Amino acid sequence: MITQDFVNGRCGWCGSDGLYVKYHDTEWGKLVTDERKLFEFLVLESAQAGLSWITILRKREGYRKAFCDFDAALVAQMNDEDVERLVQFDGIVKNRLKIKATITNAQLFLEIQREFGSFYDYTLSFFPGRRPIVNSFRSLSEIPASSAVSDAMSMDMKKRGFKFFGSTICYAHLQASGFVNDHLVGCCCRGE
Repeated sequence: MITQDFVNGRCGWCGSDGLYVKYHDTEWGKLVTDERKLFEFLVLESAQAGLSWITILRKREGYRKAFCDFDAALVAQMNDEDVERLVQFDGIVKNRLKIKATITNAQLFLEIQREFGSFYDYTLSFFPGRRPIVNSFRSLSEIPASSAVSDAMSMDMKKRGFKFFGSTICYAHLQASGFVNDHLVGCCCRGE
């Protein structure tokens, strides 16, 4: 467990693992407006439930291959035969419930796009003033596991039928997709 707030000028949670550092530096906390990328993070964060994020990052390309390059419309059409095939696929976490949830979540993702115009707009609807949040935490211990926004969004998503997307996973999704920027004050990737 990393206890340092900073490692090499970065948020300490990424340590020195090259894959983690690249993710921290190029993706985490940067606002995503692309719908396919938002679906990708939804799939990956849901798969992460109960596992470490680095486990999922290492399997990211497997998820890309298994789930149609994160095309929600194609994933939404997957069936029981696809589930059986994916349970045998080494590139992802072979959890039948999570695989089925990915298909269900794709169908619901498309419903949200139809209702709100985009998943991006749906996500912003939970934020005060429809603006992303930039926090000013100085220590990793200050970063919460959830927030009022993630509570509200995950509750709404649960009502809609989403699986593996509780408030903690939702908060991680919001961080990953930059709706919440939790880079520590002093991190080289914080930005303005």
